[in-house]
Amino acid sequence: MADTPDNFLKIGLPKGSLFEPTLNLFEKAGYHIHGADRSYRPTIDDPELQVRLIRAQEIGRYVDHGFLDCGITGMDWIAENGADVHVVCDLKYSRATSNPTRWVLVVPNDSPIQSVYDLEGKRIAAEAIGIVEKYLEKHGVKAEVEFSWGATEVKVPELVDAIVDITETGSSLRANNLRIVDVLMESYPQFIAKKESWEDPWKRAKIERLAVLLKGALTARDMVGLKLNLHDESLDEVLNLLPSLRKPTVSRLATDGWVALEVVLTELQVRELIPRLKELGAEGIIEYPLNKVIE
Repeated sequence: MADTPDNFLKIGLPKGSLFEPTLNLFEKAGYHIHGADRSYRPTIDDPELQVRLIRAQEIGRYVDHGFLDCGITGMDWIAENGADVHVVCDLKYSRATSNPTRWVLVVPNDSPIQSVYDLEGKRIAAEAIGIVEKYLEKHGVKAEVEFSWGATEVKVPELVDAIVDITETGSSLRANNLRIVDVLMESYPQFIAKKESWEDPWKRAKIERLAVLLKGALTARDMVGLKLNLHDESLDEVLNLLPSLRKPTVSRLATDGWVALEVVLTELQVRELIPRLKELGAEGIIEYPLNKVIE
């Protein structure tokens, strides 16, 4: 067994719905995690990191209490636990899309409940009880809130009058003949650190370097690089077409009157641009994926 380095970070990564997208994010950032499907203590190809796989609901609390130096969890669970942590950065990804997850107040389609004020004296099932209670208190509504151990959407209307559940697209709710009354909170994952770890110079520097790579991997998620060769006479028109992240790189080719152009774009932009570039005489067009874009 390899010796543990004198300086290392213990980082909590979320099990559950964020598990696969988080592993993919680390892969894009250049970190390879092995054994995550078999162990709560997988290995990672950085001797200065120790990974622990923990439910997202618990990571904020364990960082706050000092069992972890840092971790990734939803801002919703940080709020639910009242965790006193340092937020290093937002990481805008989720289970299935790049949209935030939403905590929503949900009732059956035929329910008479139309707003939060119709919940007075009613029963609500939710996993995030603290978030719901703060929401009701904000609106001056008194209702009974019970903890739900899962399958929350099957509990209305027989067991409770309404539920508060988490969704990205709302498609599952609609499929179960449920409708959204209100949105309590929108949440993205956040990279958080124990306050004492953030004050430690070595740990802070390590956390900041990791944050740069994770954010760079997220920025590159929907972007690609584009290379092409072009005749001089079409250069100005092509430059006007390109909505570049930065100004494109233009280099002279050995052949007189020709230039090579390289630019970073979104995949959607490239889809619209390539036919037009071809019409303007572009040749040797190459689209390639990006792992990280550091802004």
